[in-house]
Formats: sequence, structure tokens, C-alpha cells
Amino acid sequence: MLKSKSILIGVGGGIAAYKVCEVVSSLFQSGAEVRVILTETAQRFIKPLTVATLSRHQAYTDKDFWQATHSRPLHIALGEEADLFLIAPLTANTLGKLAHGLADNLLTNTVLASRCPILLAPAMNTEMWEQPIIQRNWEKLKTDPRYHGVGPGSGLLACDRIGSGRMAEPKEIINKLNSLAYTQGKRDLKGKRILITGGGTREHLDPVRFLGNPSTGKMGLALAQAASDRGGMVTFIHGAIASELLPISPDYKIIPVVTAEEMKAAVMTHSEQSDIIIMSAAVADVKPSDYANYKLPKKELPTNLKLETVVDILSKLGNAKKPHQILIGFAAQTGDIVNPALDKLKRKNLDIIVTNPIDKKGAGFGTNTNQAILIDNQGKQKIVDSCSKLELSHQLLDFIVA
Repeated sequence: MLKSKSILIGVGGGIAAYKVCEVVSSLFQSGAEVRVILTETAQRFIKPLTVATLSRHQAYTDKDFWQATHSRPLHIALGEEADLFLIAPLTANTLGKLAHGLADNLLTNTVLASRCPILLAPAMNTEMWEQPIIQRNWEKLKTDPRYHGVGPGSGLLACDRIGSGRMAEPKEIINKLNSLAYTQGKRDLKGKRILITGGGTREHLDPVRFLGNPSTGKMGLALAQAASDRGGMVTFIHGAIASELLPISPDYKIIPVVTAEEMKAAVMTHSEQSDIIIMSAAVADVKPSDYANYKLPKKELPTNLKLETVVDILSKLGNAKKPHQILIGFAAQTGDIVNPALDKLKRKNLDIIVTNPIDKKGAGFGTNTNQAILIDNQGKQKIVDSCSKLELSHQLLDFIVA
């Protein structure tokens, strides 16, 4: 979604500036046109030559701003050409200037000369971040529809403090920029409570062995991010997901579960107050009838495994659905993906079903891309060709809003 986009990056003076090098490189590799502005203090951490080499464009500093060497004022040209603007790391100093409309260097002047969405990635010491004046400035900026935030997260900081203030990781920043490229900053889900499930459940035979599935949770995570980026108040309930896939600085609530029974309990607790429910988790259909609380020796493993069905969470939600709620289910299919999905849509009283092939390359479990057909209960269908799971999430949200 960032291909051919003009992305302007403002780098503030903080140790987290080193992370921006990975962001610049990743954006270039994705096909974006990247321009970088370095503040005076940022140059103490990374050099203009570094980001110029990674972006394949000149890096701009205040020295360029104050020299009349351009046919147009530099801050005007940079601001007008940008499709997206990232400021990372956002320091306390730059945050204060932005919150009060001050402009005394190339970066802050360019902000005022631009109209595109701006993504802010704060990074500072915990004591600094938690100062009331910093929080007031941060909250003030977030009321402006142009400004969007990512992070900060918690962890080990450069000052050896463990706490909040850690800049979001490059992957999180790139994902946020992808969302902004798609939505252009619209928050059409603001005020909506959205419940999303993802990942796969596990039904254990003993503490070591279980019945499961290949779901990685990538689709659910993409849905949670997309809905949150559009202003939704998101609760994400997930089964098995690799820890490295989870964001360090999520702006939504995360509830981990293991079994289908645990997922049912969490979903039913949060579903009543939800406006939109998206059930993308791969929930088990059956579980072992007997559970051993110790690891079974090989000689004790059953040759015939007795199974019993687990509760159908989606059907339960369909039966309890309120008039204002929208319920979305997923159908991972092989072969014919439409007719089984239509049957599931009707049988479980869904409003929308997302049916996707798991027998095609680049679709289904564990992939970074997906394809699907979106079907609503009035018969409307939308084909989504192969794309990133984040883009599919946004297309589904467009379908829901429409």
C-alpha cells in the first residue's frame, strides 16, 4: 500500500533515532519515495549520509533550510509533496512545539506547510513521558485529526530504566503507515466497540500433546490493527500466536486464551457491549474426551482417540445477537469456497462471512497475504484479490461500514 507514495520522515534527537534507519530502508524496498529531515540534535545520533544512502535521496537539515539554494522554499516543497509524514523519534521538545503550533526549524516549519496525515512515534525516558505537561501535549495533539500515534511501548530504555517511553518497533511503524496510506487518516469507526478473535485454539490430551491447527493469528492481528487505526475501541481475544507477532505497544486490549472453552468465556463476557464482532479465530471443533494432567508415556497413548464436540461460539453469538450488532464469521475452505460459506452465513445467523481458500498459494494459514470473497446476508458479494492481510482487513471494514 506504500508503493509510489511520497513519505517524509522527520527524525528527532534521541537514541531511538537508530531505529529509523530500518524504517527508511524498509520503505525504500517497498517502493516508496522517501525524504528525510534531520533536526540539529538528531545529527548527533545518526548522520545525514546514512539516511541519504538508505533513501537514495538527499537528507535535509536546518543548514539547507536557511540557505536560498532552492527554486521554492524548501519547507513548502517538502510539505506539499508528502503523502504521509512520520516523525520518529518524537522528542519532548518537538512534541511541545507541535502542540502549540511553534515552528523554529525545518522540521516544524514543514509540518505547518503540509496537509497530509502525520504519524508520531514518541520516545523518551519514562519520567519525561509520564510528566503531566507531556501527557497534556500528547492528548492535545491526538484531538487534531491530522495526527496519529504509534507507541510508545514499555521495556528496557537506554537509561537502563524499565518502563514506558520505548519507541515503537520499525515493523509497527511500517504497519501504521500502511494503514494511513489506505485510510488517509479517516476514523470512521470512532466510538464503535469492536470485538475481534484470532489465532488457533488448542485442545490438550495431556500437558504436552494437543489437537490444534496451523493458524498463526496474522489475520486477527491485522484486523485488530486496522480497526484500531480507524478509531475503533478494539478488544482482541487470541489463541496461540507467536510472541514476536504481538505488538510491543498495542493501542487495543489484548486477551490471551488457550482452549475453545476459554475463548467462549472471554467472547461472551465482552460481546454484549460490542457493536461489531469479527470472529477470525480458528476455533477447534472437537477435543479429546479425556485429559491426563501428566505427560502420558508412549505405552499409555490411546490407539483410538475418543473425541467430543466443543461449543459452537459463532452459533451462540448468532442466536444472542442484538439488532444493532454486526456479526462477521470466517470460512476457511478448499475447493468450492462460496456455497459452504453461504450455508454457514444462514445457519449461524451472520451478517457477513469472509470465505477464503486455504488451498491456494499465498492465502490462508501462516501467510502474509490472503484473498477472499466477502458475502453479506442480503446476497451482496465482493471479491478481494490477493493482497496483504492488512489491506484485506481494511477492505472488510469498508464492506462493514457500507
